Amino acid sequence: MSEPYRGRADAPHEGDQGSAEYHEGRHAGAYAEYYEAEQHETSYQEASFHDASYDEAAYHEAEVHDPEFHESDYHAEVHHDEPYAPLPSRRSSRVSKRVQKRRRSLAFFVVVVLFIGVVLFAVQAIKPMLGGMKAADYPGPGTGAVEFVIPDGATGRTVATDLKAKDVVASEQAFLDALTAADGTAALQPGTFNLKTQMKASDAVAVLLAVSNEKVHYAAVAQNLRIGDTLAVLAEGTGIPETEFEKLANQPALFGLPAQAKNLEGYLSPGEYRFPIELDAKGILTQMVEATKKSLTDTGITDPADQYRVLTIASIIEFEGNKANYAKISGAIENRINNANGETGGRLESDATVAYGLGLKTYNITAEQKADKSNLYNTFANPGLPVGPIGSPGIEAIVAAAHPETNPYYFWVTVDLKTGETLYAATFAEHLVNVAKYTAWCEANAGECK
Repeated sequence: MSEPYRGRADAPHEGDQGSAEYHEGRHAGAYAEYYEAEQHETSYQEASFHDASYDEAAYHEAEVHDPEFHESDYHAEVHHDEPYAPLPSRRSSRVSKRVQKRRRSLAFFVVVVLFIGVVLFAVQAIKPMLGGMKAADYPGPGTGAVEFVIPDGATGRTVATDLKAKDVVASEQAFLDALTAADGTAALQPGTFNLKTQMKASDAVAVLLAVSNEKVHYAAVAQNLRIGDTLAVLAEGTGIPETEFEKLANQPALFGLPAQAKNLEGYLSPGEYRFPIELDAKGILTQMVEATKKSLTDTGITDPADQYRVLTIASIIEFEGNKANYAKISGAIENRINNANGETGGRLESDATVAYGLGLKTYNITAEQKADKSNLYNTFANPGLPVGPIGSPGIEAIVAAAHPETNPYYFWVTVDLKTGETLYAATFAEHLVNVAKYTAWCEANAGECK
């Protein structure tokens, strides 16, 4: 037997003094070991020192009547209702405090995250109501070429981020605002698109929403670009070699132009184009030429020869003035070329035409250059209009050339190249006074009058 009283008839029972003393002694010994281990034993485990007592009645009954009795089956069990409960461990108390501290830290972190989320949501919600906060945007139309890919699953926000990273748009918000205005948030489709750097956000949106499942080539042709510049823009935007465009552009008969046209200069209508990706060089040029013919027809000019003349004047108007002055300059041009006895002797005398013939881009023409009759675009040495357009004019200039304003002027000069302020004169003497103002402006704005 493992204990002196187990199985004996004279063993004290629960409720007897002996039993109480017996258990009390066992408890006292257990607590002494418990305290000693907690103070000195580094590997101490509180569970090893839980108090226990024997279920002696069950033990005795099994010993007498159970043929398969084994003493090991009745080893002590823990009785949590004993009068002497185990003392709480100081280590467990420290652990409990650490757990509580971690829980408080976690709760604080959750509160902070929720607060930040609420603040971000509030900012996004009130942003549209802040009228003075306008997102940065480029004026456009942009330069260069950017091949932009919208992957599957892209959102307006991710597209905006990618566009900003490639410097296609000035800010993500400008693109998102333009996308919302176009009601295109859900219309973005995956694919490859040809864009430019520093585009106006609304232009970028227009390209990306131009088609649903169809890919396009994008090209932005500015007003009155010379033909060489226009063909370069087309080649860059479409990936078609510039030489293909040049070869076709020098065959105006292929596009139904009048005999006096030496190439497609003047007929490549400016604007933003989204050419179907399968369209070849001839198809692209045809589309642009037809757009110009339509503008002329809509203006009331239907005869091919008249169309050529109007385009020539319109191209000069765009180089010589601004939209506010187009009609007035058009009237002055008619006064010059239709009056051989007038102030200019029937000569147009346009610096812009001389520069075009020389292949230069300048406002300053020398006396020697003005005297060179071999330059067929020299309107100082040769009377009348030059041999053809000097760029591709927009619809406003075409309208002004087709319907010139009646006025007494023969001369005009833009005296402020930044604001476009233009002065007019009926006599050469008056014109010299205005030219002096132009010269003074150039002196005050070094480098602007090249």
